[in-house]
Amino acid sequence: MRQEKTALVYAVDLLARQEHSERHLREKLERKGYAAEEIDAALARLKERRYLDDEAACARQFEHFYTDSHKSVRQICMKLQQRGFSRALIRSCVPQDTFEREQRAAFRTLELKYKPTADKQKMLASLFRQGFDMTASRAAVQKYVEAE
Repeated sequence: MRQEKTALVYAVDLLARQEHSERHLREKLERKGYAAEEIDAALARLKERRYLDDEAACARQFEHFYTDSHKSVRQICMKLQQRGFSRALIRSCVPQDTFEREQRAAFRTLELKYKPTADKQKMLASLFRQGFDMTASRAAVQKYVEAE
């Protein structure tokens, strides 16, 4: 006879594979059918042992996306929200001045998707849809077109 895992053991298994927010981990445990009291106890134990720390996890994940991807800050924020982090926590991770980084990310996006001779309006529209702000998008398109 196979013994069922406790909420704590299941949560540790999940965290061993991927970092989760407290909300996301709670949702997974609820879907698995664990009782609310058992979930609360498991999450409290994980926080006590510092295996679950939303502030640190959100900061790490934001930094990873911010430095290693060509996603807009808006896309990064949406992705972290989907992972269960609060808007306030995510906003606290966003640097004050993101213009230079956004312009570089938008430029990289254009390089991957368009030729420098492509229609400027199409390039701008694509960047807007991906969450880049207007000023950074225009600067990136101008720089991309001039680089040809």
